[in-house]
Amino acid sequence: MTEHEPADELSPDPDPRTGRRHGAHADWNPRGPRVRRDPVAAYDALRAQCPVARGPDGAWTVFTHVDVMRVALDHETFSNAVSRHLQVPNGVDGPAHTAYRAAVEQFFTPERMRELEPVVGRVAQALVGGLVVPGAVDAVALGARFAVRAQSAWLGWPADLEEELLAWVRDNRDATRSRDPERTARVAARFDAIIRSLTDVRRAADAPQDVTTELLRTRVDGRALSDDEVVSILRNWTGGDLGSMALCTGVVVTYLADHPELQDHLRGGVSDRELDAVLDEILRIDDPFVSNRRVTTRPVELGGRRVGAGERVVLSWTSANRDERVFGDPDAFDPVGNAPYNLVYGIGKHVCPGRPLATLELRVLVRALLAATGAVRPDPDATRVREQPPAGGLASAPVLLVPRPA
Repeated sequence: MTEHEPADELSPDPDPRTGRRHGAHADWNPRGPRVRRDPVAAYDALRAQCPVARGPDGAWTVFTHVDVMRVALDHETFSNAVSRHLQVPNGVDGPAHTAYRAAVEQFFTPERMRELEPVVGRVAQALVGGLVVPGAVDAVALGARFAVRAQSAWLGWPADLEEELLAWVRDNRDATRSRDPERTARVAARFDAIIRSLTDVRRAADAPQDVTTELLRTRVDGRALSDDEVVSILRNWTGGDLGSMALCTGVVVTYLADHPELQDHLRGGVSDRELDAVLDEILRIDDPFVSNRRVTTRPVELGGRRVGAGERVVLSWTSANRDERVFGDPDAFDPVGNAPYNLVYGIGKHVCPGRPLATLELRVLVRALLAATGAVRPDPDATRVREQPPAGGLASAPVLLVPRPA
């Protein structure tokens, strides 16, 4: 769609109460009925028909792989400082971002992940071992509970926080869907209070020796992290990961249920490297990490559209990961061929710093689930429910667990 072409059928849907369209100059409605019915199909259509689209709030969304790559890698034109709240490390730019990343990435080194793997593996085995086989399970709920337990084990948080954290995951998902700033702020403040209660007890000399205490003692540019910086990092590690791991588990487990031949191949034994590539490819096909935001620092032309300075730009990872010009058939499964172009965890210096941990957690959970079952199948008596934007993946992912042959 050029600057002067009229909006097409994917432009903002009419308000059912008034019949009027939202946003006089908008190309699409990210919350409209078409997107709610099938977000992935809507993004696929927009990528072809309106690759750089303006929403009713004035934000520009880029849908093609090449445009998303351009925005993600041009750190001078597209700033990450988009939030009113402190977001460490990926909500800052320049040298400050570099310093924060160096401090954060020391917690995700290969050596650290190797040490953590048996700990997270025991969490996964205990959780899966408690499932009823044969029986039904919601893979999203399973992923959420696993994420809470795995993160708590990693950070040294008490096990009795589990139900409170699970309730927060549900409330945060509902608040995000509502897009009500006051509701979202209340949920965020509740999580910050949980974090501060855990950091306060770790400021004493006899604090437990765990990752949370280590973070409190981490220095950036020779100074100690402030309370707000510590809370921001822990919010990013946990608040972001808990919901994300639930969504990833739903996408991966249902894909395996729908593709028994792949499931059988993995159950037969594959290397960590091959399994990680399979997981990344499944998440590429149905990316639950829908988007990230940037703000322009100067006027720029993007996909033939003129974008002014100070305007918001949204990177649609879900759409970019399905771009036919890069991947051919976006639903074709090709872990090796598609790996160099996969943007599930982002790209550039703002790539997700917690990717090694997320990959480890998902790998050990899938291994535990495959080892405890003879098959995972779609549940014919339950309906899958897609998550609603701005989230992605599935809100409910029912599957049946079949026992191993005697």
